[in-house]
Amino acid sequence: MQTFINNLTRKDGLAPKTVKNIHGVLSAILDTAVEIEYIRSNPCNKAKLPRAPKSQVKPLTDEQVKEFLKIVDGDEYYAPLFKVILFCGLRESEAIGLIWDCVDFQSGTITICKQLQKRSKKGGGFVFDSTKNDKTRIIKPAPFVMEVLHQQSIQQLSARMKTLDQWQGWTTEKERKTSVVFTNEYGLHLNPGTVYSHFRTLAVQLGADSACVHDLRHTYATLSLQNGDDVKTVQQNLGHATAAFTLDRYGHVSERMKEDSTNRMETYINQISSKQA
Repeated sequence: MQTFINNLTRKDGLAPKTVKNIHGVLSAILDTAVEIEYIRSNPCNKAKLPRAPKSQVKPLTDEQVKEFLKIVDGDEYYAPLFKVILFCGLRESEAIGLIWDCVDFQSGTITICKQLQKRSKKGGGFVFDSTKNDKTRIIKPAPFVMEVLHQQSIQQLSARMKTLDQWQGWTTEKERKTSVVFTNEYGLHLNPGTVYSHFRTLAVQLGADSACVHDLRHTYATLSLQNGDDVKTVQQNLGHATAAFTLDRYGHVSERMKEDSTNRMETYINQISSKQA
């Protein structure tokens, strides 16, 4: 088993994450073999997997965020999507797959329960799937985000009126509830490839040539932690499995949080000391 794992990396040149996925599937199969007593133990349990290099988080700076908001407004159909990802921390597939029924303007919340995934033609093409960890989460974004969504609703109605019989999205208000929030001018869901190309154009204008859409999610997490949100809240908003993972992922931010905590404690001590004097 160890030789098999080693060859996946050395001979086949597979990435550590791919090797881990293969190991996971094989391990599940052999667990079943143990349960029905075909074998005594699972040989996958003692196999050591290659370590995946930890990718560096590259959030946008405050100045870049400010400039990004100016630049993105020129992209009529993609600006709302990018703003929601930036200030909600959604995964790209979750944002593209967001439907109107999951947006509650009255309570000011967004329910994240699915994502739009691209499959092969045989697999159905674009299909709705469960979230990455199969869990539904409800987030309460800033009023700014809800206003972006409100304006998107108005813009979508306007686009439908302009295209008339060319509109390929929902046809009735009842159908609209289960249709996607972000569409092109003809009511079709946005394509990840097109989303990528639009963002790349914006990133170049921003002077952040290496930035990708996922960096907007990283930016949201960084901004949330730096502005005092507790780790548990950030974890839940991002849809991470544990708060420990969130802290590990954004460790550079936690160091700044420690410094801020030290400064707050120092301020408190000084205030107490001055009162005693």
